Amino acid sequence: MLDTLVPILAIQKLDMEMIQLIRLKQQRQQELKNLYAIEKDLKKQQFVQDSEILDTKTQIRVMEGDIAEVQAKLKKLSSQQDAVKKLDEFNALTQEMSAAERERTQKEARLSELLDKLATQEDAQESLKTTLSSTQESSKQLEEEIVEAIGKINEEGQKLKSERDELVKTADPEVFKIYERLLRNKRDEVVVPIENRACSGCHIQLTAQDENLVRKGERLVFCEHCSRIHYWQESEMLDGTDAKSTRQRRRKSTKV
Repeated sequence: MLDTLVPILAIQKLDMEMIQLIRLKQQRQQELKNLYAIEKDLKKQQFVQDSEILDTKTQIRVMEGDIAEVQAKLKKLSSQQDAVKKLDEFNALTQEMSAAERERTQKEARLSELLDKLATQEDAQESLKTTLSSTQESSKQLEEEIVEAIGKINEEGQKLKSERDELVKTADPEVFKIYERLLRNKRDEVVVPIENRACSGCHIQLTAQDENLVRKGERLVFCEHCSRIHYWQESEMLDGTDAKSTRQRRRKSTKV
């Protein structure tokens, strides 16, 4: 393996850890965002529920007023009926009173429906308030946990960056430039070993000639399919380097 790849592999190990930290940070932020969305939706439901309750109460007041008017009308008709002496006038007032009674019965039935509706709406409103209060409490607690977690992630990220900056000083500038360009494109390991005569990045089979070029370690060898840089993983130069532990982790994860 090229000597120039040794520091690059160590840098790559740190970069993979940093990428994992970034993903973890984004995941925690998304969790908080989802909880805020739930809270926002509950507040919207509560607003709609409050509006519906207000509308129902308005309908109840109107209906109660209508019933009061019908009752006043019935009282007036009854007084008129007591005063009339002609049978046809009495019968006419009786018919009018019967119609008013039917109207009052209908309005009272409607009022009963509205009161039942209001009771259901108020129960739902109370349930929403409880749920919203619980969600807000959870949001506050989770936000504190996430802020603390993100703080630790940022702290760990700074340590990794410091280590990386020191390693970059030991890396070949041209090789490091190539490595960074590949890393920006893939956001994954870009310096990978050959395994069973295949690129361990894209798993495309290589030719014997490609394998020999990598084994010799005289120059950088790129995968013709994914453009990753290949290295020979059995090289003694890997002993004691991060590349060896990376290979072992890869094999372990494959077995699982």
